[in-house]
Amino acid sequence: MASGVVVEPGVFQLQTRDLPVETRDGWVLVNICSVGICGTDYHIFEGKHPYLEYPRVIGHELSGRIAEASGEWKAGELVVINPYLSCGECRACKKGKPNCCERIEVLGVHREGGMCARIAVPSGNLYRANGLSELQAAMVEFLAIGAHAVRRAGALEGERVLVTGAGPIGIGTALFARIRGADVHLLDLSEARLRQASSKFGFDNLHLVGGDILAGSLTDGFDVVFDATGSARAIEAGFPLLAHGSRYVLVSVVKDQIRFDDPEFHKREAQIIGSRNATAEDFETVMQAIREGLIDTDALCSRTIPIHEIADQFQLLANDRDTLIKAVVTL
Repeated sequence: MASGVVVEPGVFQLQTRDLPVETRDGWVLVNICSVGICGTDYHIFEGKHPYLEYPRVIGHELSGRIAEASGEWKAGELVVINPYLSCGECRACKKGKPNCCERIEVLGVHREGGMCARIAVPSGNLYRANGLSELQAAMVEFLAIGAHAVRRAGALEGERVLVTGAGPIGIGTALFARIRGADVHLLDLSEARLRQASSKFGFDNLHLVGGDILAGSLTDGFDVVFDATGSARAIEAGFPLLAHGSRYVLVSVVKDQIRFDDPEFHKREAQIIGSRNATAEDFETVMQAIREGLIDTDALCSRTIPIHEIADQFQLLANDRDTLIKAVVTL
């Protein structure tokens, strides 16, 4: 089967791998339908991911159909794949937080991913995608990242929220914050991304990096700031934007150390909240929101690309993230 592999930083190839025909007990063979390309995949391609060894079959935003009947699963059922494989035994797992399992393996990061015709997945990592298309099902995972971050932030009704970074994860976070009743603002260094946030999703409170965001009615800051930039410098710049009694939710992951002014942080009695991956609850939240028409997946999907064309286009996609929200590879 053709498999999308980042061989080393800067080198993406389609390689031929063996098609799985059997798997261990409790696991299920899934024929992949669609694969969303994520910022994580671009970071892997650019050599910026902190948890990865090369070469790696990428792809963790996955929809598929059950390859053959197994246990509760019927052949042909459309599923969303949760790519976070947890141990079930560590302290985090026993506390109901498999998304930050001590020995977590993420498809496409710690182990081979799903940009290929078929993979094997633990049965518990599959969710029925009833009412969704194959394309929509492939967009559930990245939206679940934002839904999880919003849930980590707590009650948002009537609160002033700033999302820094208007890429796919930032847009997803902003959408779910708005669904939860927040007054959502977006901050980015790209005018093109901000224009898209307005034209495609109706966000009006837009701020360009370099402007005076704490002006007018915003002088006392934001109740919640979500960082979705992947930039240590941007994360550090977010601390002064926090209101007193606020929360700072770090959605993106960076390799660097983060520094901030402790007296300013303490006088605000602010909270720093890490948000990693997502749980089954977040996947279900996203699927229900799509079914109810609260999320416009057509607006999110910028391009679909057949797998046999992706090797020629991967570099171009990596260079075009100002206007690209989500590219989806189809099999």
